[in-house]
Amino acid sequence: MLYRFRRGQRVANITFMNRWKLIVIAVLIAAAIAAGFAYHSMRTAIPSVQVIHPARAGLYDYVTCNGKIEPVNATVFHAPLDTFVTGVFSKEGRMVHRGETLLTLDASEVRANLAKAKIELLSAEEGIRQAQAGGPPDEKAQLSADLRQAKVDLDRLQTRQDALEKLLESHASTKDEVSQNAAALARVRTLVETLQKKQEDFASRVGLQEKSDQLRQQQAKETIHSLEQQLQSATVVSPFEGTLYSFPLRNGDYVKVGEELASVAELRKVRLRAYVDESDIGHLKLDQPVKISWDAMPDREWSGKTEQIPQQVEARGTRSVGEVLCSVNNDKLELLPNVNVDVRILVQASDHALLLPRGAVRAQQGRHYVFVLEGNRLSRRVVILGMANTTSYDIVSGLTESDSVVLSGNSNLRDGLEVRPYETAP
Repeated sequence: MLYRFRRGQRVANITFMNRWKLIVIAVLIAAAIAAGFAYHSMRTAIPSVQVIHPARAGLYDYVTCNGKIEPVNATVFHAPLDTFVTGVFSKEGRMVHRGETLLTLDASEVRANLAKAKIELLSAEEGIRQAQAGGPPDEKAQLSADLRQAKVDLDRLQTRQDALEKLLESHASTKDEVSQNAAALARVRTLVETLQKKQEDFASRVGLQEKSDQLRQQQAKETIHSLEQQLQSATVVSPFEGTLYSFPLRNGDYVKVGEELASVAELRKVRLRAYVDESDIGHLKLDQPVKISWDAMPDREWSGKTEQIPQQVEARGTRSVGEVLCSVNNDKLELLPNVNVDVRILVQASDHALLLPRGAVRAQQGRHYVFVLEGNRLSRRVVILGMANTTSYDIVSGLTESDSVVLSGNSNLRDGLEVRPYETAP
């Protein structure tokens, strides 16, 4: 009995000790977990920030826009009349020489009208000569002869009238003779007055006819000049050595007056008309470098410079733009007139700028600042900005290349804040 009692007591003691061990272990585990949570909470309270070092590099700021290539020295030929193409002697894209015939037009009607105009000119000039000589010679001579004879008859009858009146006083003539002669004298005097009036009218008519013939002469000369130009334009000849960059016609085509026949240009001398948005015009100056690209030749780039800055802004579709004229180097004759191109105008450049991404720079009350990492805490530092492009600023003062600058966009950053940094490539 005693043995059983002691054995039972020993078992009870062992069970009690095991329970205490379990309690101690549980307390230790709970403490460890609490310590872990506390440590984790402390770690997560410190923000992580991305930092970057300012780097020296070239910084270039461009104004981008679209534009069109234009020839500097170009001639565009237009149809002088409604007619047919009778001859085509070249093709588009060819180099042509000065004086080379490109095409001919049917000008038979022009030649016929030109012959009529020349006949009209001769007739007008003959009329002017006659007028300046006093009028048509036959009519003029007849009037003069009739007037001279009438005046002779008038003098003769007047002399006889005087004689008859004296004889009548001495009864050597009769009243009938005097009356008959007086009636004849009156008729001749009326005839002289009529002929004199005809002569005056003739002179006036000749003067009016001279003015009319002078007008006919002027009109005939203008018509001849116009027709001769049409006749000359009916043969299209290259005015200089260049490229036939537009030549849409074939033999037998019908063309209307004013329709484009051909275009020749010296393509080594082209210019760019760039359409710059109103907001960018203030950045433009003379002689700024220009880069040109063309979708048709994506691997090529052409250079030029600004030559004329816009003085006004015009509406172009939904945009308000200024037209900037630029010279272009086109020695290889690759750019064609009227093609649309993409344009970049270099408005600012720095070959050794201290670059910092825009996301690292903050602004407050007109001043710019950044957060610099000093140890494991942030230090707010004022910086002076220079030029900029779409991604970076040039830091004129306030930073060096060895500074670690916070790039994070966290708005809760402040001076003296403890952080956990991690770096990234610039």
